[in-house]
Amino acid sequence: MFRSATLISSARARYSKAAGTVFPSGPSRSARGFSLLELIIVMAISISIVAFATPTFLRAFYTIRLKSAASNLSGLMQQARIQAARRNAVITLKYRINANTQQAYIDFNNNDQWDAGEPIISFSGSILMAAGPPGGAGAPPLYVLVGDTAGVTFDNTSTLGYSQRGLPCAYAGGLCATPAPGYFVYYIQDLRAGSVGWGGVVVTRSGRTKPIIWNGASWQ
Repeated sequence: MFRSATLISSARARYSKAAGTVFPSGPSRSARGFSLLELIIVMAISISIVAFATPTFLRAFYTIRLKSAASNLSGLMQQARIQAARRNAVITLKYRINANTQQAYIDFNNNDQWDAGEPIISFSGSILMAAGPPGGAGAPPLYVLVGDTAGVTFDNTSTLGYSQRGLPCAYAGGLCATPAPGYFVYYIQDLRAGSVGWGGVVVTRSGRTKPIIWNGASWQ
């Protein structure tokens, strides 16, 4: 009886070994790598994700660029306001193109040119000061300052000046009459591939400034 059990156990061991040689385990998936079909599927999915995400990334990039330009211009206007009151003098804000780059500067002596020592900022290559308010096909509506019922608005066609008290004015002919009869909106354009983005800075009659951006549906 004991011998029979031993023979059976030995036979089972030999069968198990034999089975192992008859059905060898193949190499793992990691050792084989990816098939061509799997690589094509992964590439197709990656391309689809990039195609859907690119417009969103571009819109976010454009918005940040335009907001930065408007914020920088707003800060320069506030600096001009402070300097006018500190110097007890009328000063103006001017613009120029230098080496294909739009710049804005504080004109302390109102000589229509930038002089050493005058604060100046440079915008990115695609940013320009608009020639005037928005108009034409695809352009946004004019910005309207809620609460100001004067009915008078100054824009890029007017030179922004500040009086000795730091109040904004439509500077012309060496004169800076305050208080101004209305508020000011200076529009900025972002020249994009196939489109134009709009932003700007609002200057209230008291001299406060606020950057604005057109998001395609409203001014923000």
